[in-house]
Amino acid sequence: MPDRHLPTSAAASAPTSDDPTHVESPRTENGKAPAEQQRAGRQKRLAAAWSGHSGSLEERSGDTPTENAESKLDGLDALAAILPSLAGPSSADRLASLLTDDDIATLRHLAHEGIGENSLRALTSDCAYLEAWCMAATDAPLPWPAPVPLILKFIAHHLWDPDKKRSDSSHGMPDEVAGALEDQKFLRTLKGPEAARRPHAVATVQRRLASWSTLHRWRGLSAPFSDPDVRSALRLARRVSDRPKARKSRKAVTADLLERLLATCDGSDVMKPSLADLRDKALLLVGFASGGRRRSELSGLRIAQLTWEDPLPKDPTDPNSLLLPAASLRLGRTKTEVSGDDNTVLLIGRPVDALKTWLETAVISDGAVFRAIDRWGNVKKRGLSAQSVNAILKARCSLAGLDPDDFSAHGLRSGFLTEAANRDIPIQDAMQQSRHRSLAQASSYYNDAGRSRRRSARMMD
Repeated sequence: MPDRHLPTSAAASAPTSDDPTHVESPRTENGKAPAEQQRAGRQKRLAAAWSGHSGSLEERSGDTPTENAESKLDGLDALAAILPSLAGPSSADRLASLLTDDDIATLRHLAHEGIGENSLRALTSDCAYLEAWCMAATDAPLPWPAPVPLILKFIAHHLWDPDKKRSDSSHGMPDEVAGALEDQKFLRTLKGPEAARRPHAVATVQRRLASWSTLHRWRGLSAPFSDPDVRSALRLARRVSDRPKARKSRKAVTADLLERLLATCDGSDVMKPSLADLRDKALLLVGFASGGRRRSELSGLRIAQLTWEDPLPKDPTDPNSLLLPAASLRLGRTKTEVSGDDNTVLLIGRPVDALKTWLETAVISDGAVFRAIDRWGNVKKRGLSAQSVNAILKARCSLAGLDPDDFSAHGLRSGFLTEAANRDIPIQDAMQQSRHRSLAQASSYYNDAGRSRRRSARMMD
């Protein structure tokens, strides 16, 4: 059976280490392995948690609570082997107490069908949230198929008019429902007596509805999410919820800011760059120059995806110009493309030099490109997690004197397109490198970059 407690890369609080090494003794004083003790403890907690559900376990499957808990743990073991973020006692306990056997079976089926890791993670999270919300709002498990009134209730509980909510506390999500979700850590607890809960982001509600629909489809059930009443309610709710779409990164990591981050990776007058410095320099340069790669793509990058190319001229119009090192990066399956797509991007110059230096110094010839480094400077075999990529960028921002709260790993992606716009590079050219499929999405970055240069904004200067 796969070990649920697979190590995951911890968030990097400093550039020298992003995953503190965790060492476990092989046996405890009572002779049991830690995993055995943890599993026994989880089974007891699961049985206790389910004992308060009015015998719902027996009604659903005919099994005893202990047998059903064992089945759930087996199913979550398989999911944890695919998604390390689901590993660990706290995640397993909460998911097993919320997800039904059918939920877990559906998610395992999706995993075997080859759905993307991020998509499967979102589906798992959304399914757990929907089960928790339905229990809090209706005092009953999530029904399959979902009736239209329940979907309308979900929309009303998550998208509402903030002005109306101030004068009518019953508008939107009821306090008792919000309280139940807060207790289960699905909603943030409000800070201060004057704090007011805001409606959920429209994109989050749409994603959860889409996940709900997907789970219907994979169960072989017809989903009423295209019902005219549902579509009308969602359209009207979007108009009144009045919540602007937030950027994934408040600020874009443009070329000038990137240079400040890279300067923190150069070591000092008395100390040469560390392994973490070399890794982070390569990570930042490759992440930006390859079109602003997503953090999941950087953490999942493998040596097999790299091809070292012949040097290319610095000026493509002058074959006699300085030759620069080049490499091809085959992205494989991404958020918007399948593995069969021709989604290869080219790296030229500094990113290739930095990448070669990191790989040669760390003695990496196969497997993950960007790897965890323990506190003693040892390079691990496992790759960084997507969360570690984000933490590394924030740590470098802090070292560069920038506010880390203003930046996230997505800033590399927005920064690439913003920089391309600033340099008047045609948007089609930039999209070939960033692999954006939506012209509207790419154009939003170009529009933001050009806003300060518009002559129309200076007519009354």
